[in-house]
Amino acid sequence: MIDEPALVRSGEQLDLDKLNAWLAGALPELAGALECAQFPSGYSNLTYLLRKGDTELVLRRGPFGAQVRSGHDMDREFRVLSALAPIYPPAPRPLGQCNDIEVLGAPFYVMERRRGVILRKTVPAELGVTPAILRSMCGSLVDQLAALHALDVAAAGLSELGKPDGYVRRQVEGWIARWEQAKTDDVPDIDALGRWLVANMPAESGATLVHNDYKFDNVVLDPADPTRIVAVLDWEMCTLGDPLMDLGTTLGYWAQADDDRAWQAMAFGPTMAPGAMRRTELVERYAQRTGRDVSNILYYYAFALLKIAVIVQQIYFRYRKGFTQDERFASLDRVVVVLGRAATTALQHDRLR
Repeated sequence: MIDEPALVRSGEQLDLDKLNAWLAGALPELAGALECAQFPSGYSNLTYLLRKGDTELVLRRGPFGAQVRSGHDMDREFRVLSALAPIYPPAPRPLGQCNDIEVLGAPFYVMERRRGVILRKTVPAELGVTPAILRSMCGSLVDQLAALHALDVAAAGLSELGKPDGYVRRQVEGWIARWEQAKTDDVPDIDALGRWLVANMPAESGATLVHNDYKFDNVVLDPADPTRIVAVLDWEMCTLGDPLMDLGTTLGYWAQADDDRAWQAMAFGPTMAPGAMRRTELVERYAQRTGRDVSNILYYYAFALLKIAVIVQQIYFRYRKGFTQDERFASLDRVVVVLGRAATTALQHDRLR
């Protein structure tokens, strides 16, 4: 039930001799033989479990053959965790970073391991999760996002992390540009979505820390109480910006039982199971916790679908170019089409559902 690693995938092995030498200098208190396994889930950055004697560490690095470095910024992730760990309990404590690409071929960092349950498509039966408990878990997920958005950025020492002025415009224009760079096939719905987002740009709703990839499979739950979040993971895209963009990302990843089956098959959490909140309920909960105006949430949801489609397309691009042999990526082009269709439907009906 605890999230466990597996064998390292072909083509994604680490040079353990070089890594062991680096660890000896960075964390000299560790002793014993070095072992390495890989957490098999996730589609973007690579996450490994290191065992050094009796100590477990987690190593994070960007994917092999990545086109866009800003989406795999290990230095940013290390910096954010270093600042957040003392003031935001779900942030794991980072232990060391390496920007010397001679060691592993890309920048990386290591952090403490937080043991717990990471939910993927289904909830393990042994957790004993009822529909009522799952609903509470959804509420906890939203509440933790609201807590992040309430943090004092200056007190965290992260005032220079980003430039919140013009954040929405930069995000929209930046992800449209990434779409053009990673495109392998024509997807008219995605092209039309980009044009709509530019034409309907809202004013900024405020500025907070934003996680930018907040969803069920990026949080670790306490197996004794799955409504309690013990860790929030994957901080490489954290910045300062409009918090409604962050909420929109969560909604974009939130597959419901009445969504396209191809998108349901991706499932980044048990969001289709009995008891799970619907997207509209997540928005209501967030508004209650934060007092923010969420009347234009459709825009942020539509942008999230564009962003997720581009992320998926970037992964598919790497597969098409032979940078990864992970067969999970072979049909991701169809997912991009589904996301474009979902955005078109939402905009035609002018509402979130």
